[in-house]
Amino acid sequence: MRIAVSGINGFMGSHVAREGIDRGWDVVGIDSNLSDTGSAPDGARWEKADCCDPHAYQHLLEGVDVVYHCAAAPYEGLSVFSPGVVYSNTLLSTIGLLRASINAGVKRFIYCSSMSRYGHGEAPFSEDMPTAPVDPYGCAKVAAEQAVKMLCDLHGVEWAVAVPHNVYGPGQRYWDPYRNVPAIMANRILAGKPPVIYSDGSQRRCLSYIADVTAPLIAMADHPDAPGQVFNVGPGGEGVTIAELAAKIIRLAGADMEPEFYPGRPSEVHHAYCSADKTRDVLGYESQWDLDAGLAKLIAWIAERGTREFEYHLPLEITNTPLQTPRTWVERTM
Repeated sequence: MRIAVSGINGFMGSHVAREGIDRGWDVVGIDSNLSDTGSAPDGARWEKADCCDPHAYQHLLEGVDVVYHCAAAPYEGLSVFSPGVVYSNTLLSTIGLLRASINAGVKRFIYCSSMSRYGHGEAPFSEDMPTAPVDPYGCAKVAAEQAVKMLCDLHGVEWAVAVPHNVYGPGQRYWDPYRNVPAIMANRILAGKPPVIYSDGSQRRCLSYIADVTAPLIAMADHPDAPGQVFNVGPGGEGVTIAELAAKIIRLAGADMEPEFYPGRPSEVHHAYCSADKTRDVLGYESQWDLDAGLAKLIAWIAERGTREFEYHLPLEITNTPLQTPRTWVERTM
């Protein structure tokens, strides 16, 4: 089998590509960035290209059976203030990759979506719930899903949508202040700084270790019942509160400190955890990683690499707003 992975140098894409290589698949990929965390595995052929420019990578998709669209701008909170960069790198990038995939005769297109599709829906989220995004990132993800379903159906390409839930693990950009809460917290704690919690910390999240996400993604490549389906990918259960998460990381890092509490972020969903019953029933998915064990791996990986100052690499596009922009972003004090 030959697969193509967008965002192959990124967190999710590099892990999917590595799993493919381990299975003996021929792996190609694209990425608009070089990476100093995860990177394309040895044995994968990739080129630097932007998904929005299909002519730059069309040749790589010739003979590809399955495309994994992992590239994205996963900045949900930031999208309230910077919708342009999020829409371009989420919706428009998907349209570009769909164009190239259809023209190359790709057989199956697997899209990595987000649980932001569910908005303020009642947890646990299930795949048959209506999509109801509450921020620009969620809107862009839902629009990209709709583009995948429509264009693939129109042009005879099989499709499947994966909905990973707060993925974490080695390979994340732990110095990115706009995403990856467990990695942000671990980076601060290991640097001797208390973790930051927005609001009171009672928000509840379902966290997925990266190896528990790549397994069902790989299964979607050739499973006969995967096409035309949306699959939640997460451990199930009620997850953990943000305050509990901070306490776990402090303990696992061997630190002695208390979190700092900041005002809540606009449009943040309070309870966001999923049901993975469908993924278990159809794909045989079972979560293998306990949260403490996964967090310990992440902490050890960051400690080995060394803590880093946070990089505020994206602009705030909307500044004249009554909404309260998170103080850490404005003052760059994360």
